[in-house]
Amino acid sequence: KDSDQLDYKTADWAVNELSQKPKDPFFMAVGFFRPHVPLYASQEWFDLYPEESLILPPIRRDDRQDTPRFSWYLHWSLPEPRLKFLDESKQVKNKVRSYLASVSFMDSQVGRVLDALKESGLEDNTIIVCWSDHGYHLGEKEITGKNTLWDPTTRVPLMFAGPGISKGARCGRPAELLDIYPTLAELCGLKSVPQEIEGLSLVPQLKDAKAARSRPAMTSHGPGNDSVRTETHRYIRYADGSEELYDIRKDPHEFKNLASDPKTKKLRKKLAAYFPKNPAKPVEGSNARLIERKKDGSVYWQNTLIEKDAKIPEYE
Repeated sequence: KDSDQLDYKTADWAVNELSQKPKDPFFMAVGFFRPHVPLYASQEWFDLYPEESLILPPIRRDDRQDTPRFSWYLHWSLPEPRLKFLDESKQVKNKVRSYLASVSFMDSQVGRVLDALKESGLEDNTIIVCWSDHGYHLGEKEITGKNTLWDPTTRVPLMFAGPGISKGARCGRPAELLDIYPTLAELCGLKSVPQEIEGLSLVPQLKDAKAARSRPAMTSHGPGNDSVRTETHRYIRYADGSEELYDIRKDPHEFKNLASDPKTKKLRKKLAAYFPKNPAKPVEGSNARLIERKKDGSVYWQNTLIEKDAKIPEYE
């Protein structure tokens, strides 16, 4: 039953808090778990996605032929299965269907919270932000899960609603989750915001979806593994210097790596200027999903050396 899920109980808490109609200015963080493995949902949500009419994500079984070996190091050995396993066990459709069912269940819980906000009478004076911490591969790039610098991992929903925000607008400018704090601070008129913060306020774009942004969006995954996303391109450079470049306008699924084309050299140099100049080292004692390239060129996954000729786990 839905009510057995932790996320249902989280929504219960939020609904109860809002039913008490807070009189003072309030901040409420409602953190949901789904869609996250294990992808459990009650039958009614699976029934929305019959297997015979299921739409699968665009998947190529040779999609890693033009990606650097270092790209594998970011997800070297993880519990999330490779596409190879899903194909061999005939679980691709089940995986996608389970994910979609979990998303729809999650939508229903968000709806419960929003309904409670409306019933409280506070809807017109409350800023609502809905986002996810990361995306999820469902076979794209021959993997499932996260831990990549491609769109399926780095692109997430980011929705704002409330006073001072245009209704029904859709903005195509790149954004970062770091932008949420300065955005809320500006919308709420907070005066105690530090002068030096990494995020950019999205208020200009929330008022006018076509408003310019001063820089692209950045994503890093361990020291030296960085990605820049503009409205037109994604550029990735790994800790060993290997690269990927995709023209999102012509290739939205990032199938064709253009980094080896000499004609892209100028663009790659321009985008690389946004990468961190002095990336912080991992916190002492870090281990989970940690990828590091040492000065001698050796690569460590979770503090264990990856031999140069090691076969890619569950792939080769």
